[in-house]
Amino acid sequence: MKEISISGQKRTDLGKKASKSLRKEGMIPCNIYGEAKDENGAPVAMAFAASFSELRKLIYTPNIYVVNLNIDGENKKAVLREIQFHPTTDAPLHVDFLEVNEQKPIVMGVPVKLVGLAQGVRDGGRMNLSIRKINVVAPYTQIPEQLEIDVTDLKLGKAIKVGDLNFEGLEMATRKEVVVCSIKATRASAQAAAAATEDAE
Repeated sequence: MKEISISGQKRTDLGKKASKSLRKEGMIPCNIYGEAKDENGAPVAMAFAASFSELRKLIYTPNIYVVNLNIDGENKKAVLREIQFHPTTDAPLHVDFLEVNEQKPIVMGVPVKLVGLAQGVRDGGRMNLSIRKINVVAPYTQIPEQLEIDVTDLKLGKAIKVGDLNFEGLEMATRKEVVVCSIKATRASAQAAAAATEDAE
């Protein structure tokens, strides 16, 4: 995966008023969850704030990144876990990170890239991409920037499901029956099929 660096400052005032004040200053409240657990076994978060100008490079991109966080001089590697957006303005309100290491498997959505010109498209059909990311499980060092799927042999009316895919070192977390892509018939492909049938007859 690509890497990106973001700096932040720890925050101790966690109320709504303080968070609102941070946003007015161009900062976004964040949490990072790591190995630490409380007495009930729930993850303990470190609260910090980072500038929107730095976070936007991570938020508004189709790519996935390993994030090198520097929080008041303390370095941590993390991945983006969740973003909360304002319901009407779509402005980011809060960002959660998950701390990672080279041994611990994580679940991450990896962008799908279709490779090749499908047979069904050559026959006049239309490629339909149903999902843009597939969730995989692996240590972050083994997770690729994208999952390349060869669609060259995909025929008209056929589909590729998650269960049809296999990538070395990755376990699929998305359900096997989920359709990744399919070739839909078009008027042109239907006419071509009808013409081919007439010729055969």
